[in-house]
Amino acid sequence: MTEPKSPSAAWENRPYRWLARYYDRIFTFHLPWFQAARDRILSGILPGVESACDLACGTGTTAVLLARRGIRMYGVDLSPAMCRLARAKARRRHLPVRVLRGDMRDFRLPEPVDLVLCEFDALNHVPRKEDLAAVARSVSRALRPGGYFFFDVNNRLAFKKVWPGVWWMEKPGVVAVMRGGWMDRAAWRGQTDVEWFVREGNLWRRHREHIEQVAWSAAEMRRVLRDAGFDLVRAFDATPFFAGDPRIEPGCRTFYLARKAAGKGALR
Repeated sequence: MTEPKSPSAAWENRPYRWLARYYDRIFTFHLPWFQAARDRILSGILPGVESACDLACGTGTTAVLLARRGIRMYGVDLSPAMCRLARAKARRRHLPVRVLRGDMRDFRLPEPVDLVLCEFDALNHVPRKEDLAAVARSVSRALRPGGYFFFDVNNRLAFKKVWPGVWWMEKPGVVAVMRGGWMDRAAWRGQTDVEWFVREGNLWRRHREHIEQVAWSAAEMRRVLRDAGFDLVRAFDATPFFAGDPRIEPGCRTFYLARKAAGKGALR
């Protein structure tokens, strides 16, 4: 019998192979909601942004959208499969997005940027609650003085209200069945098991993936961000942006906008 892997080891070895392959076919229903949040919360910031990083960029959807606006874009993701897909998406659209494989806890960019985004609850995927501090420090290092960190997170209430149950999503040739719930209530950890059914000729092949998330209280989030050098932290409940999803109750998801302490040449 082999010893169970630690959360850190699991993080390093999660390729999100099937999630990456079918993400853009299965998980598209939420994109208008995130676009609405981005348009509203960043409306006064994006006109002054020259460079940005899509952290945990996945297949590169946000990086491509912002690159179309003329913003010099970087994408960072730990999954090699996600990085390949993001690069391919940018190439198809003839956009100069530079995609780097990296861990959000210690990534580095070739230059400081004006904005770092981390969307679609990607931040929740760090293996331990205490990893939030490392992410905040890395983001602060990546930003210019006065730059902004925009991200969203699932809160503990989402693990209680939204994650439990079974979800069925189907597209031609692929079916995803998600079963989620609490993994460790004391540690604010939730889990989802994804069963993939992929058609191969006349047969269907089954694949499995296991996804875990952790959450933080609002007080923890603000403390970590301020310790990392962010002097302004604003929080926005996600419910108004997710009006088409009755499962999202107030308190389930939060969007944050944090500003790195300003200095000479800072964004206004």
